[in-house]
Amino acid sequence: MEEKGLIDMLFLCYPKCSTCKKAKKWLDEHHVAYEERDIKEDNPTYEELKEWYGKSGLDLKKFFNTSGMAYRAMNLKDKLPSMSEEEQLRLLASDGMLVKRPLMVDGDRVFTGFREKDYQELLGKD
Repeated sequence: MEEKGLIDMLFLCYPKCSTCKKAKKWLDEHHVAYEERDIKEDNPTYEELKEWYGKSGLDLKKFFNTSGMAYRAMNLKDKLPSMSEEEQLRLLASDGMLVKRPLMVDGDRVFTGFREKDYQELLGKD
């Protein structure tokens, strides 16, 4: 943590995404410091995703934007179960639009998506 009440984190988002806009508004209203990165223009690398997945404790499927057009067009619902972890991570690194957003990394904590209640609990904000 930098200053009292501020958390420095990486916030990966797609600027046109309504969920990302809600998350960003919540972070701003709660004075949470973050570095913003456009997930489409500067998508996460394989190395970043591997590290974040390892820290998250989440199922790898939670990193996929399952409601996105790219996910549906590639028929990933049927393909992911037979893919290795490395293949899935490489696929995520190939297209930021496949990645669940927003994606936030705060040290050893990783958040996918936006649920206000979860943000409040995890970030210690009311």
